[in-house]
Amino acid sequence: MTPNPTQDVRGTGDSGGSRRSGAPTALAALGRGGTATVALLLALIFVVIATQNPSFFEGPPLMSFAKKAAPLVILAIGQYLVIVSGEFDLSVGSLVGAQVVIAARLIDGQEAMTLPVIGLMMVFGLVVGLVNGLVTTLLRVPSIITTLGTMLILFGAVRYWTGGAPTGALSESFRVPGRHGIEGVPFLGELPWALVIALVLAVGAVFLMRSPFGRSLVATGDNDVAAAFSGVRVWRVRTMAFVGSSLMATVAAILIGGYAGVTAQVGDGLEFTAITAVVLGGVVLGGGRGTVVAAVLGALTVEALFTLFNQLYLPSTIQPSVQGLIIIAAVAYAARRGDLRLPERLRRRPAHPTERSLGTSRR
Repeated sequence: MTPNPTQDVRGTGDSGGSRRSGAPTALAALGRGGTATVALLLALIFVVIATQNPSFFEGPPLMSFAKKAAPLVILAIGQYLVIVSGEFDLSVGSLVGAQVVIAARLIDGQEAMTLPVIGLMMVFGLVVGLVNGLVTTLLRVPSIITTLGTMLILFGAVRYWTGGAPTGALSESFRVPGRHGIEGVPFLGELPWALVIALVLAVGAVFLMRSPFGRSLVATGDNDVAAAFSGVRVWRVRTMAFVGSSLMATVAAILIGGYAGVTAQVGDGLEFTAITAVVLGGVVLGGGRGTVVAAVLGALTVEALFTLFNQLYLPSTIQPSVQGLIIIAAVAYAARRGDLRLPERLRRRPAHPTERSLGTSRR
């Protein structure tokens, strides 16, 4: 009997599982997916922050933290889609930078250009995701190479176009999602639009991973050969994951542009910060393990950790070193548990499962 991608998925609380297993099984799956661990770590960091700044959990400071963390949460959701499918996306940071710079150049302070440019940004993100996905799946270029190339292309093209100094200006209406919110909310003062957008996308991602597509995505990351034999179109599923990642990066660019403005450095390093967040959340490099909730909590934990560094007056230059340590520690922990499956991207990916024997699969 051929395997079924909706049945052969383990350790993924957001991907469905058996509906008959009930809440205890769901909670156990969340624990195996790393949610409990990263939630505890986030709580500990928040406790330390509270000792340094007792007013942190008052409405306005907490909402300021949420507004700043929202773009990373959205990037982590997109990166989760790609990593859980067994791939990598290193292009999101340069895509964010390119989108913000292009938006400022085209809008140039004109309110009437805001919606057309946002639509153009979404189309551009869609195209970048399609290119990343199709080059990886149909041309069989390892995703780490494909997206590294895309990252360099976007980085160089934007700097060539702008001469290294972004010009133009974002309109005030473009800045609203990243900078403003719903005013007059009790206790909170203002509920940031960025937080609302991040919550909507996170809930949507949870439901997506419980759908047949989500189960196919996880099954593909767990064992692409078995998924192909069960009827999953692996190339299509992975391409859609890249498209989702690029669209999430586009939404994050809108928020970052509104919050931080336009600089030549906007987006630099965000791809590694997003990967750090996802890995910290227990999502296994190589695919097939992890939950959306854990990835979101991982993003919040990374942002909280950086906030703590600021309160302790540590230099911002230490952040990349900490990200590197987190990635190494998380991968080493997964390897010791036997969960780590390095992607087989250097092998020839078959156009059809019959072109490769089952003996070469990961399991």
